[in-house]
Amino acid sequence: MAATKGNIEPKKKTPAAKDEIVIHAKGLKKSFGDKEVLKNITFDLKRGENMVVLGKSGQGKSVTIQCVVGMLKPDGGDLEVFGEGVTQMSDEELKQLRIKIGFLFQSGALYDSMTVRENLEFPLTRVLKLKDQAEIDKKVEEVLDNVGLLDAIDKMPSDLSGGMRKRVGLARTLIVNPEIMLYDEPTTGLDPITSREISELILHMQQKYKTSSIIITHDLECARITADRIVVMNDGEYIAEGSWKELQKSDNELVKSFFIETT
Repeated sequence: MAATKGNIEPKKKTPAAKDEIVIHAKGLKKSFGDKEVLKNITFDLKRGENMVVLGKSGQGKSVTIQCVVGMLKPDGGDLEVFGEGVTQMSDEELKQLRIKIGFLFQSGALYDSMTVRENLEFPLTRVLKLKDQAEIDKKVEEVLDNVGLLDAIDKMPSDLSGGMRKRVGLARTLIVNPEIMLYDEPTTGLDPITSREISELILHMQQKYKTSSIIITHDLECARITADRIVVMNDGEYIAEGSWKELQKSDNELVKSFFIETT
Protein backbone atom coordinates (compact mmCIF):
# COMPACT_ATOMS: atom_id res chain seq x y z
CA MET A 1 0.00 0.00 0.00
CA ALA A 2 1.30 3.44 -0.91
CA ALA A 3 0.86 4.75 2.62
CA THR A 4 3.53 2.54 4.16
CA LYS A 5 6.63 3.82 2.38
CA GLY A 6 9.62 4.23 4.58
CA ASN A 7 10.14 7.85 3.64
CA ILE A 8 7.51 10.41 2.82
CA GLU A 9 8.21 12.57 -0.19
CA PRO A 10 7.53 16.31 0.15
CA LYS A 11 3.95 17.05 -0.76
CA LYS A 12 3.24 18.96 -3.93
CA LYS A 13 1.05 21.99 -3.44
CA THR A 14 -2.35 21.94 -5.07
CA PRO A 15 -2.68 24.97 -7.38
CA ALA A 16 -5.22 27.76 -6.85
CA ALA A 17 -7.75 25.79 -4.79
CA LYS A 18 -5.39 25.88 -1.81
CA ASP A 19 -6.36 29.54 -1.34
CA GLU A 20 -10.02 28.69 -0.70
CA ILE A 21 -10.92 28.88 2.99
CA VAL A 22 -13.11 26.01 4.20
CA ILE A 23 -13.00 26.80 7.94
CA HIS A 24 -12.66 30.31 9.35
CA ALA A 25 -12.40 30.85 13.11
CA LYS A 26 -11.83 34.19 14.77
CA GLY A 27 -11.55 34.86 18.49
CA LEU A 28 -13.15 31.59 19.61
CA LYS A 29 -13.74 31.32 23.34
CA LYS A 30 -15.05 28.40 25.38
CA SER A 31 -15.24 27.82 29.11
CA PHE A 32 -16.44 24.97 31.30
CA GLY A 33 -17.36 26.47 34.64
CA ASP A 34 -14.40 28.53 35.80
CA LYS A 35 -12.02 26.80 33.40
CA GLU A 36 -11.31 28.87 30.26
CA VAL A 37 -10.43 26.21 27.67
CA LEU A 38 -10.33 28.32 24.50
CA LYS A 39 -9.15 31.88 25.03
CA ASN A 40 -8.79 33.52 21.62
CA ILE A 41 -8.52 30.89 18.89
CA THR A 42 -8.13 32.29 15.37
CA PHE A 43 -7.25 30.30 12.25
CA ASP A 44 -8.17 29.57 8.64
CA LEU A 45 -8.09 26.11 7.11
CA LYS A 46 -7.48 26.11 3.36
CA ARG A 47 -8.93 23.59 0.94
CA GLY A 48 -6.62 20.58 0.54
CA GLU A 49 -4.50 21.51 3.57
CA ASN A 50 -3.47 19.42 6.58
CA MET A 51 -3.28 21.64 9.66
CA VAL A 52 -1.86 19.99 12.77
CA VAL A 53 -2.71 21.33 16.22
CA LEU A 54 0.18 20.25 18.42
CA GLY A 55 0.17 20.44 22.18
CA LYS A 56 0.28 18.53 25.43
CA SER A 57 -2.77 16.67 26.71
CA GLY A 58 -5.44 18.71 28.45
CA GLN A 59 -4.71 22.00 26.66
CA GLY A 60 -8.06 22.30 24.85
CA LYS A 61 -6.97 20.99 21.44
CA SER A 62 -10.00 18.78 20.86
CA VAL A 63 -12.54 21.41 21.94
CA THR A 64 -11.96 23.43 18.77
CA ILE A 65 -12.89 20.61 16.41
CA GLN A 66 -15.90 19.74 18.56
CA CYS A 67 -17.05 23.33 18.00
CA VAL A 68 -16.48 22.96 14.24
CA VAL A 69 -19.04 20.13 13.98
CA GLY A 70 -21.47 21.71 16.43
CA MET A 71 -20.91 19.20 19.23
CA LEU A 72 -20.01 22.19 21.43
CA LYS A 73 -21.10 25.80 21.07
CA PRO A 74 -18.40 28.44 21.60
CA ASP A 75 -19.08 31.17 24.16
CA GLY A 76 -17.75 33.84 21.83
CA GLY A 77 -16.07 34.51 18.50
CA ASP A 78 -16.91 33.69 14.90
CA LEU A 79 -16.86 30.23 13.31
CA GLU A 80 -17.67 29.59 9.66
CA VAL A 81 -17.51 26.33 7.71
CA PHE A 82 -17.89 26.59 3.93
CA GLY A 83 -18.79 30.24 4.50
CA GLU A 84 -21.74 29.48 6.81
CA GLY A 85 -21.93 30.39 10.49
CA VAL A 86 -21.99 27.17 12.50
CA THR A 87 -23.37 28.65 15.71
CA GLN A 88 -26.45 29.97 13.88
CA MET A 89 -27.30 26.65 12.23
CA SER A 90 -30.47 24.71 13.01
CA ASP A 91 -30.28 21.03 13.96
CA GLU A 92 -31.15 20.05 10.38
CA GLU A 93 -28.49 22.37 8.95
CA LEU A 94 -25.91 20.90 11.34
CA LYS A 95 -26.94 17.42 10.23
CA GLN A 96 -26.34 18.34 6.59
CA LEU A 97 -23.00 19.98 7.46
CA ARG A 98 -21.78 16.87 9.28
CA ILE A 99 -22.23 14.82 6.12
CA LYS A 100 -19.42 16.94 4.63
CA ILE A 101 -17.18 16.57 7.70
CA GLY A 102 -15.52 13.32 8.75
CA PHE A 103 -14.65 13.00 12.45
CA LEU A 104 -12.23 10.26 13.47
CA PHE A 105 -12.50 9.70 17.22
CA GLN A 106 -9.59 8.42 19.31
CA SER A 107 -11.23 5.01 19.72
CA GLY A 108 -12.35 4.64 16.11
CA ALA A 109 -15.94 4.45 17.50
CA LEU A 110 -16.89 1.23 15.70
CA TYR A 111 -20.10 -0.62 16.47
CA ASP A 112 -18.89 -3.71 18.33
CA SER A 113 -21.97 -5.76 17.41
CA MET A 114 -21.42 -5.26 13.67
CA THR A 115 -18.84 -6.77 11.34
CA VAL A 116 -16.39 -4.50 9.53
CA ARG A 117 -18.58 -4.75 6.43
CA GLU A 118 -21.71 -3.77 8.39
CA ASN A 119 -19.90 -0.87 10.07
CA LEU A 120 -19.04 0.54 6.64
CA GLU A 121 -22.47 -0.15 5.16
CA PHE A 122 -24.14 1.78 7.97
CA PRO A 123 -23.26 5.34 6.80
CA LEU A 124 -23.98 4.41 3.18
CA THR A 125 -27.51 3.25 3.96
CA ARG A 126 -28.35 5.64 6.81
CA VAL A 127 -26.57 8.81 5.68
CA LEU A 128 -26.34 8.56 1.90
CA LYS A 129 -29.54 6.45 1.68
CA LEU A 130 -28.03 4.04 -0.86
CA LYS A 131 -30.15 1.00 -1.71
CA ASP A 132 -28.25 -0.72 -4.52
CA GLN A 133 -26.35 -3.54 -2.80
CA ALA A 134 -23.88 -3.87 -5.67
CA GLU A 135 -22.97 -0.18 -5.33
CA ILE A 136 -22.71 -0.51 -1.56
CA ASP A 137 -20.44 -3.55 -1.84
CA LYS A 138 -18.19 -1.75 -4.34
CA LYS A 139 -17.76 1.28 -2.08
CA VAL A 140 -17.09 -0.83 1.00
CA GLU A 141 -14.49 -2.96 -0.75
CA GLU A 142 -12.80 0.05 -2.38
CA VAL A 143 -12.36 2.03 0.83
CA LEU A 144 -11.18 -1.04 2.77
CA ASP A 145 -8.65 -1.75 0.05
CA ASN A 146 -7.44 1.85 0.34
CA VAL A 147 -6.66 1.36 4.03
CA GLY A 148 -5.17 -2.10 3.45
CA LEU A 149 -7.85 -4.14 5.23
CA LEU A 150 -9.94 -5.76 2.53
CA ASP A 151 -9.21 -9.19 4.04
CA ALA A 152 -10.80 -8.07 7.34
CA ILE A 153 -14.17 -7.26 5.76
CA ASP A 154 -16.13 -9.94 7.65
CA LYS A 155 -14.28 -9.75 10.96
CA MET A 156 -15.73 -8.31 14.17
CA PRO A 157 -14.09 -5.22 15.74
CA SER A 158 -13.07 -7.38 18.71
CA ASP A 159 -10.91 -9.45 16.34
CA LEU A 160 -8.91 -6.39 15.24
CA SER A 161 -5.80 -4.82 16.71
CA GLY A 162 -5.84 -1.19 17.82
CA GLY A 163 -4.19 -0.08 14.59
CA MET A 164 -6.65 -2.06 12.50
CA ARG A 165 -9.59 -0.52 14.35
CA LYS A 166 -8.19 2.93 13.57
CA ARG A 167 -7.93 2.00 9.90
CA VAL A 168 -11.50 0.74 9.79
CA GLY A 169 -12.66 3.88 11.61
CA LEU A 170 -10.89 5.97 8.99
CA ALA A 171 -12.44 3.92 6.19
CA ARG A 172 -15.93 4.35 7.64
CA THR A 173 -15.40 8.09 7.89
CA LEU A 174 -14.06 8.41 4.34
CA ILE A 175 -16.72 6.24 2.73
CA VAL A 176 -19.18 9.16 2.48
CA ASN A 177 -16.51 11.32 0.77
CA PRO A 178 -16.26 14.16 3.32
CA GLU A 179 -14.65 17.41 2.22
CA ILE A 180 -13.13 18.03 5.66
CA MET A 181 -11.51 15.49 7.99
CA LEU A 182 -11.08 16.08 11.72
CA TYR A 183 -8.67 13.70 13.49
CA ASP A 184 -8.71 13.57 17.29
CA GLU A 185 -5.40 12.09 18.50
CA PRO A 186 -5.27 9.48 15.70
CA THR A 187 -2.14 7.71 17.01
CA THR A 188 -2.94 7.61 20.73
CA GLY A 189 -2.41 4.19 22.29
CA LEU A 190 -0.53 2.75 19.32
CA ASP A 191 3.02 1.45 19.19
CA PRO A 192 5.57 3.58 17.25
CA ILE A 193 5.47 1.46 14.09
CA THR A 194 1.66 1.40 13.92
CA SER A 195 1.53 5.12 14.76
CA ARG A 196 3.77 5.85 11.80
CA GLU A 197 1.63 3.68 9.53
CA ILE A 198 -1.53 5.55 10.59
CA SER A 199 0.21 8.91 10.06
CA GLU A 200 1.32 7.88 6.58
CA LEU A 201 -2.18 6.62 5.86
CA ILE A 202 -3.64 10.02 6.82
CA LEU A 203 -1.26 11.64 4.36
CA HIS A 204 -2.10 9.11 1.66
CA MET A 205 -5.85 9.64 2.17
CA GLN A 206 -5.40 13.43 1.93
CA GLN A 207 -3.66 13.03 -1.40
CA LYS A 208 -6.20 10.49 -2.72
CA TYR A 209 -9.44 12.14 -1.56
CA LYS A 210 -8.24 15.80 -1.63
CA THR A 211 -9.57 16.40 1.87
CA SER A 212 -8.87 19.40 4.10
CA SER A 213 -7.90 18.23 7.58
CA ILE A 214 -7.33 19.32 11.15
CA ILE A 215 -5.20 16.81 13.04
CA ILE A 216 -5.15 17.07 16.83
CA THR A 217 -2.07 15.40 18.30
CA HIS A 218 0.75 15.48 20.80
CA ASP A 219 2.67 12.97 18.67
CA LEU A 220 5.62 14.76 17.04
CA GLU A 221 6.17 12.06 14.42
CA CYS A 222 2.51 12.26 13.37
CA ALA A 223 2.84 16.04 13.08
CA ARG A 224 6.04 15.79 11.04
CA ILE A 225 4.56 13.32 8.56
CA THR A 226 1.11 14.79 8.06
CA ALA A 227 1.37 18.57 8.44
CA ASP A 228 1.35 21.23 5.78
CA ARG A 229 1.17 23.69 8.67
CA ILE A 230 1.48 23.31 12.44
CA VAL A 231 -0.02 25.46 15.18
CA VAL A 232 1.24 24.95 18.73
CA MET A 233 -1.34 25.23 21.49
CA ASN A 234 -0.77 25.91 25.16
CA ASP A 235 -3.25 26.79 27.89
CA GLY A 236 -6.12 27.49 25.49
CA GLU A 237 -4.17 29.65 23.04
CA TYR A 238 -2.20 29.21 19.82
CA ILE A 239 1.29 30.40 20.65
CA ALA A 240 3.14 29.64 17.40
CA GLU A 241 2.49 28.70 13.78
CA GLY A 242 4.64 27.52 10.91
CA SER A 243 6.06 24.57 9.05
CA TRP A 244 7.92 21.78 10.83
CA LYS A 245 11.28 23.27 9.91
CA GLU A 246 10.25 26.79 10.90
CA LEU A 247 9.05 25.69 14.34
CA GLN A 248 12.22 23.70 14.92
CA LYS A 249 14.07 27.04 14.77
CA SER A 250 11.64 28.91 17.07
CA ASP A 251 13.00 31.06 19.89
CA ASN A 252 9.91 30.40 22.00
CA GLU A 253 11.04 28.23 24.92
CA LEU A 254 7.80 26.25 25.07
CA VAL A 255 7.86 25.57 21.33
CA LYS A 256 11.51 24.55 21.58
CA SER A 257 10.59 22.05 24.30
CA PHE A 258 8.36 20.16 21.84
CA PHE A 259 11.10 19.86 19.25
CA ILE A 260 14.16 19.33 21.44
CA GLU A 261 14.13 15.55 20.90
CA THR A 262 13.96 15.91 17.12
CA THR A 263 16.84 18.30 16.53
